[in-house]
Amino acid sequence: MINILVALLIGAVSGWLAGIIMKTNHSLIINIILGLVGGLVGGFLGKLIGVGATGWIGTILISVVGACLLIWLFRLIKK
Repeated sequence: MINILVALLIGAVSGWLAGIIMKTNHSLIINIILGLVGGLVGGFLGKLIGVGATGWIGTILISVVGACLLIWLFRLIKK
């Protein structure tokens, strides 16, 4: 149960930070989703290039990079 709460918290923080970096204004739910999916994307891409995350800060950084990439891709497709 605590792992789920920690994942949601990291997802919310990551999505929020990605929203600030990419200058978007999303709801808390969208931020959590962006952070969680961004974590998956960032983790996958990190493994491809040989970069891993350790600890909370590393996990948040990888998630933020992934979430920023998702926002960028969404904007690219939306045009």
